[in-house]
Amino acid sequence: MAGDGDVARDDETSFKPLGRCSVVYYGVGHMLNDITSACWFTYLLVFLTDIGLSPSDAAIVMLSGQMADGFTTIVAGELIDRFGHFKIWHGAGSALVAVSFSSVFGGCLPCKIFGSNSSTLQTIGYSVFAAIFNVGWAATQVSHMSMVNCITLNSTSRVVLTSCRNAFTMVANLSLYAVAFVVFKISSSVTVIDVENQYRWIAYLSIFIGCCFVCVFHLGTREPRLKKEAHAKSYARISWAYWFKKILYHQVALVYVLTRLVTNVSQTFLAFYVINDLQMAQSSKALVPAIIYICSFIVSIFLQEIGWTGRRLKAFYSVGGLLWIICGLGIFFLPRSMNSIVYALSVVIGAANSLMMVTAVSMQSFLVGRDLNGCAFVYGSLSFLDKISCGLALCALESYQSSTPGLQYCSPLYFCFSVTRFGLGLVPAICALVGVLVTFSMELHAPALNPSLEPLLA
Repeated sequence: MAGDGDVARDDETSFKPLGRCSVVYYGVGHMLNDITSACWFTYLLVFLTDIGLSPSDAAIVMLSGQMADGFTTIVAGELIDRFGHFKIWHGAGSALVAVSFSSVFGGCLPCKIFGSNSSTLQTIGYSVFAAIFNVGWAATQVSHMSMVNCITLNSTSRVVLTSCRNAFTMVANLSLYAVAFVVFKISSSVTVIDVENQYRWIAYLSIFIGCCFVCVFHLGTREPRLKKEAHAKSYARISWAYWFKKILYHQVALVYVLTRLVTNVSQTFLAFYVINDLQMAQSSKALVPAIIYICSFIVSIFLQEIGWTGRRLKAFYSVGGLLWIICGLGIFFLPRSMNSIVYALSVVIGAANSLMMVTAVSMQSFLVGRDLNGCAFVYGSLSFLDKISCGLALCALESYQSSTPGLQYCSPLYFCFSVTRFGLGLVPAICALVGVLVTFSMELHAPALNPSLEPLLA
């Protein structure tokens, strides 16, 4: 009887709302990944083309990183489900990210070794470091995301952990754009060496900021108790087939992948859009993204104060998707003479990104429920699909960049078609539309016995 009472008390404790400090300590754990990811998607293609690589070679570098990231998520998810130890995976992945990221935006090491600056050697050199960086990034991401389900069984607290994580994603992005804004303002970019120095400083400062928050995460967050209990009780590891047989798995996977396509593809082409299509100042490469992430941060804070149910997740995701559809069409048809409107669109995009990302990731928690011995596979497999699809989409779009007609001959009173407009406007809008349609067909059931009626934070 005593044993049954202990189990009941443990189960009851697992459903209690988390305290604010626990939420914050968890939320900062992805800061290093987020700040380097923001630099990766916003500036990698710009950097590579600025130093002389062709758009197709630059696309190969990004695709190599995305492919390495995608396959690592599968391996990391399987091993975490087998052996646990989230924090060890997180720490090892973070260390690899910190060591390798500066080389992604540094000089071409093989070029220095072989004394050649051929485009082939540059492409190989940057691709290798891009792959190494993304291996560490994937290990950190899967371990951090899958921890949510093993920290608590309370469905509202799971959403607030995701929302807090998303809020600090915005902080990370804002930190990057603040650093980039200062670097672009105080340093020139006349030669290739100048460009490399600019991005090297951005990389160094980003790594330092991110590592500080990784230390806070490891000091403030304990290894999740629920995962330890699952292993101690010898619960059988859930097979992949169990998830593949669930319709909800495929629905959540599709929504998550489409959401990541919306955020990543739009982020990648934003710098090209404001500089080439709208012909704004160089500082706008940092200012416009910063506005997006300030608005995303504010909305993420607001989302932490809501009691969550499956119906609310679907409703808020749909609102975000509809906002993105409107913004995507606005971006596609915006003429250069009205480029100031991009600031208003940035505000709405920031809100839409936050609504879609928080709810899409939280849908994964509803999918996992109490099946803790399979949670890492869910996050790993969905991240695999995300990375591969984003890599292929960006590679395809970037490979057509050089075929776009010269925008300097475009009248400022009319929009001119470009791959950038298509990548930043129509692709995210179409993905958001499909995501909303799939969301309507979902049936999301909370995993807890008394899930969403408690106050959000203790």
